[in-house]
Amino acid sequence: MTISKPFRPSKQQLIDAAGKTLPDVIAANLRVLFCGINPGLYTAAVGHHFARPGNRFWPALHKSGFTDRLLSPFEERELLESGIGISNVVPHATTSAAELTKEDFIAGGRALAAKVKRYHPQVVAILGVGAYRHAFAKPKAQIGEQAERIHDARVWVLPNPSGLNANYQLPDLVRLFTNLRAALD
Repeated sequence: MTISKPFRPSKQQLIDAAGKTLPDVIAANLRVLFCGINPGLYTAAVGHHFARPGNRFWPALHKSGFTDRLLSPFEERELLESGIGISNVVPHATTSAAELTKEDFIAGGRALAAKVKRYHPQVVAILGVGAYRHAFAKPKAQIGEQAERIHDARVWVLPNPSGLNANYQLPDLVRLFTNLRAALD
């Protein structure tokens, strides 16, 4: 079930969200397809990407110039007008990405590659270096543009914007998102 306006999920709704998937925000020939690691329970419960309070995806997207205003997760479909989409490496929701297996990442990487082949985004931006390393067998990958491509799409690896990722604060994310945006122009 996708909720079209903000609400706070109950404890039971969070429990029930385990294993759920979200529809991609995707179209052909996007400028950038942002790919999260996988949906968290809060995000799956409300049915919109990067919806958990404290997630820095939406502020980083705005402050880096990808959007002209701060969008809410409930406005995610508006991104398509700017040539931006959202997907996940692993489609099913978990309490934490630490619950994902090596097989989840490998299968997710294959499914993501198939989406890239079908939709032809210019850039795939994986939001989590560990997710990229596991899904695409690139154990030494670092943040930034990668030498490899997924089909014809350039690949960028950016930090996970979750509020739980203390290694990168909002200014760091904004700088890295800005570097990606500048590389598109």
